[in-house]
Amino acid sequence: MRTSIATVSLSGSLTEKLDAAARAGFDGVEIFENDLLASPLTPEDVRARCADLGLGIDLYQPMRDIEAVPEAEFARNLRRARHKFELMRRLGADTVLVCSSVSPQAVDDDALAAEQLSRLADAARESGVRVAYEALAWGRHVSTYDHAWRIVETAGHPALGTCLDSFHILSRGSDPKGIEDIPGEKIFFLQLADAPLLAMDVLQWSRHYRCFPGQGGFDVAGLVRHVLRTGYAGPLSLEVFNDVFRQAEAGPTAVDARRSLLVLQEAVGRAALPEPVVPTGVAFAELVTPDAEPLAALLGALGFTRTARHRGKPVALWEQGDARILVNTGPAARRDGTQLAAIGLESPDPAGAARRAEALLAPVLPRRRAPEDAPLDAVAAPDGTELFFCATGRPGLPDWRADFEDTGRPAPGAGVRGIDHLALTQPWHHFDEAALFHRGVLGLHAQESVDVADPYGLLRSRAVTDADGAVRIALTVGAAPTDDTVHAQHIALATDDVVAAARRFREAGGSLLPVPANYYDDLAARFEFADGELETYRELGILYDRDAHGAFRHCYTRTIGRVFFELAQRDDGYRGYGAPNAPVRLAAQHAVRALTGG
Repeated sequence: MRTSIATVSLSGSLTEKLDAAARAGFDGVEIFENDLLASPLTPEDVRARCADLGLGIDLYQPMRDIEAVPEAEFARNLRRARHKFELMRRLGADTVLVCSSVSPQAVDDDALAAEQLSRLADAARESGVRVAYEALAWGRHVSTYDHAWRIVETAGHPALGTCLDSFHILSRGSDPKGIEDIPGEKIFFLQLADAPLLAMDVLQWSRHYRCFPGQGGFDVAGLVRHVLRTGYAGPLSLEVFNDVFRQAEAGPTAVDARRSLLVLQEAVGRAALPEPVVPTGVAFAELVTPDAEPLAALLGALGFTRTARHRGKPVALWEQGDARILVNTGPAARRDGTQLAAIGLESPDPAGAARRAEALLAPVLPRRRAPEDAPLDAVAAPDGTELFFCATGRPGLPDWRADFEDTGRPAPGAGVRGIDHLALTQPWHHFDEAALFHRGVLGLHAQESVDVADPYGLLRSRAVTDADGAVRIALTVGAAPTDDTVHAQHIALATDDVVAAARRFREAGGSLLPVPANYYDDLAARFEFADGELETYRELGILYDRDAHGAFRHCYTRTIGRVFFELAQRDDGYRGYGAPNAPVRLAAQHAVRALTGG
């Protein structure tokens, strides 16, 4: 289907918005009036620029407070409209959006609204323009799509149709099934937006918190299915008012927007994309560091052994159980200190996973590869983390471990079993994009967002996981986006006995994050423990949580650069990540940073 995006959804000048939409692969744009008014380009210049970029101008918007007003006021509105219709002729746009009135002069009179909209459509038709009438969720008298349609149907004008907007429909809780009663040819335009489910004034909700389909809590795909059953043949267009998107770079936002429409079209059966290839495990986590010694000491204390080194690159493989950590000291490591740069994901079909990623605008990254290196494909997540599609130890498929030479030191099999989960800090403007990326590209399930109290604000977290929990990634964005030490990435290591693992780590010279005594006083009030159990947790800095399925015991190492480790013990099917303990962990990390200066 044809895809379009409103210029109000992107940041920058009108020229920058048009360029970003074209690069992302959109077929058309909705020109938001304020963007045109603020542009030095003439309407003819904009028309030519869009033509050069291969963009159609699908809608000009909005016209406000037109209908159901006293005759003298309507005459002024009609004069204003004729000026806009002439502007649209110069612009090359043939459809104008008219929003239901919020004017205090508007009266509750459907017959008058239909009669005046019909006269407006007469004037529009003279200029080759169609009028798409939309019900604003906060309209003074017309606030639902079915009410707007009744007025359009009463008017009975060929140049007058309706515009459906998923936000205005779903935010009010209206049943979209009634859309199927509208003839498809009378639906002149379809605007799409998602939003988190919030209890707030609908106008503020609309103006600040919309997001792209698949990033919020609305059933946008269900609404689109109802629209398509009418025979609607127009574009799927995004109109998203969002404070974050309006501040972020237009190019990546446009790509995120287009990806959301591709995933949406797949969901409604209108796009044939390569099937999702859901990862089945974590093959490795790669850390880059300018100084391998502190990291080697930390990994050694955690029980890891350096088992292999890359044949042609300064990369070492550390292993324990099924947990594999790559330590890269190459040139890329010298810029930002120790950080988590790449994740290897076990894939049933690495080539299929790469095809899926490319179809969803995440192309395979170019890599310098020696002739004898395993042909390993990687794509970039929104935060820049490289994701490799791996087939570790599977006959007939390239194995990344073939690029490494053994050191002759076998990996220990006790203590750490594998990687429980990974936590990736997102740039503040990529959080929603990251959730859609991991869901759409990788086929992971996105869980509900969780807000965690940080000493300097709120930290927002959302986990993505496969059905079995073999792959768990926690995406976080913090209140202090420049505080990289505290809002760092971390690797959680799975163990069957966190007490024993913590003791081994400490005895090997490792330092665990100290936890305030007040935390354990509160823990004693909330849960019952066996004799001596709580004292052991207090001694080692182990935190505790419980959900409906089981218990979670975990503790943390000190931070190196932007990375720290977690030792995690899940019992009886616990499904969470210890979110109730996150404020304590964050406060403790802030305290350590204040004392050590790093």
